[in-house]
Amino acid sequence: MSDRFVYHCTLRWSDLDAYGHVNNSRFLTLYEEARVALMFAGGRAWGVGSFADGVVIRRHEVDYLRPVDYALGRASAEAAPTVRIELWVEELRAASFTVAYELYDGEVLASRARSVLVPYDLAAQRPRRITEEERAFLLRYAPGLSA
Repeated sequence: MSDRFVYHCTLRWSDLDAYGHVNNSRFLTLYEEARVALMFAGGRAWGVGSFADGVVIRRHEVDYLRPVDYALGRASAEAAPTVRIELWVEELRAASFTVAYELYDGEVLASRARSVLVPYDLAAQRPRRITEEERAFLLRYAPGLSA
């Protein structure tokens, strides 16, 4: 079954800019944290550890729809505020794939993004093709795509 991967990411005080909003460059860090959880932790849970051996970013696109603040009203002594990031595989090719994201501040959509990723052979210093195991794992999060 295809579905979105959902990740709750804790905001850090250092994510804020001079206006009290999450800095635009930090959105990429938040997206990265969610992507790493999917590919490294999620992948290993499904028996696919090869993404941890090398994946590089070819391209990022980010649309900022509204500012995100630290929202102290949602924080507690035990937990900082969080944002929810939903991600899925939008395109799957022989040697690259595109991850799409939506970042929610509470229930409000605050940002959309896309990243094109390329599996990479670190030892040979070159891109490599997606394995059948990787393809099967990615298809779990690829609504509308088929093997």
